[in-house]
Amino acid sequence: MATAIRLGVYPHGSALPPERELAVALGVSRATLREAMAGLREAGMVATTRGRGGGSVVLHEPSTPGQGGRARLRGRREELLDGLVFRRVVEPGAVQVAAGRTLSAAERALVVDSLAAVAAAPDAAGHRQADSRLHLALATVTGSARLVEAVTAVQAGLHDMLVAIPVLRVNIEHSSAQHEAIVAAVLEGDGARARREMERHCDDTAALLRGLLD
Repeated sequence: MATAIRLGVYPHGSALPPERELAVALGVSRATLREAMAGLREAGMVATTRGRGGGSVVLHEPSTPGQGGRARLRGRREELLDGLVFRRVVEPGAVQVAAGRTLSAAERALVVDSLAAVAAAPDAAGHRQADSRLHLALATVTGSARLVEAVTAVQAGLHDMLVAIPVLRVNIEHSSAQHEAIVAAVLEGDGARARREMERHCDDTAALLRGLLD
């Protein structure tokens, strides 16, 4: 749950779904969810109002790239490098699967809207979360819960690295062009092209981040 909030699946100020719906979405029992929510409240990530009309609201502010993110990387070099290798396998495969499916109107809209949200992000912190949401949307339309779980894990490690360095306009523009190419290939049902475009995207991001970890 904390990972979903950090990645912007549930952005700052948004209301979380009701407990029953959230437990089903996360694949956990309601007792487990209550324990997790207690931890999130203690960490100041959510606030809960009891009673009629109550619910939980996300308080977590998105991290601005380059502002104090390096502390999350200490002692994690091998883990994070391994995450980049894992990503190179998982995400290209995921978009190939997505491109091979007949997507519903809702699934196509999810991908298109997620891409548009990256371009419309108001600042670097919002862009970082919107970027993650796009990758998670692409995983979602594979129809595979395990792929969604794998891409979520990949994006969590990637997020920690990307918030550790300032974002440059040239990098955003390059990444945006690659996102557009990936989405176009998925929507056109071209799995081989979707895989190639995502491989390029993963390779370029990895080249940037390996320098951070060396």
